[in-house]
Amino acid sequence: MLLRHCVLPVEVAQEASRYQTTSLFLFPTQCILGKKVHSPPLSWKVKGGSLDVHPTEKALVVQYEVEATILGETGDEMLGDRKKCQKIIRLKSLNTNTDIAALARKVVEECKLIHPSKLSEVEQLLFYLQNRKKASGKAEKRVVKPRDLTPFEGMEIDEEANINKVEEYVELLYEGMEEKVKGATLILHLARNPDNLEELLQNETALGALARVLREDWKQSVELATTIIYVFFCFSR
Repeated sequence: MLLRHCVLPVEVAQEASRYQTTSLFLFPTQCILGKKVHSPPLSWKVKGGSLDVHPTEKALVVQYEVEATILGETGDEMLGDRKKCQKIIRLKSLNTNTDIAALARKVVEECKLIHPSKLSEVEQLLFYLQNRKKASGKAEKRVVKPRDLTPFEGMEIDEEANINKVEEYVELLYEGMEEKVKGATLILHLARNPDNLEELLQNETALGALARVLREDWKQSVELATTIIYVFFCFSR
């Protein structure tokens, strides 16, 4: 199941139509800023997967798979990566009086990762959450924070990303390959936190630098290209 994560400008859709592929093309900075940026064409495939309840919160966990590919001018695959991801759907308003059927329909309508055929499964999971007893003692205080994007090789880094240091991370994108990977990785850590997305989207310098590095250096480092691709994927969600 292929899912569209953002609306492409007309000129971008026309450009994408030149390539013979069944994938959805995304030109990251154009989706975000509506500006013409010549970066390698990207192809996204998103497949919905399994559903489960969150172990401690009133939330559903949706497992899905993302396949990102950089394509050549003729539409041939140049670089690709596939990652298993998960989305947390928090249901803060869920209580004993909630209309489960209505809530299930709303969840399926708003989360395109869940196929309509899974409506009954969503209802069952919501019913379970509605009647699940709260854990007591230490178990109640335990906090579990599943990640939206599963870590991949090269993503791990000792330094903790700080939104106030984003300009420092951008400067790393103008250095050598090792520094570029570090800068892109730190920005990815920031992008994975929804609270940082709005500020990052307003930072045209950072977005422009990422697009430039992807355009100029993607052939030199698979790790760097993959990291930047997933930064833009965070924005497109």
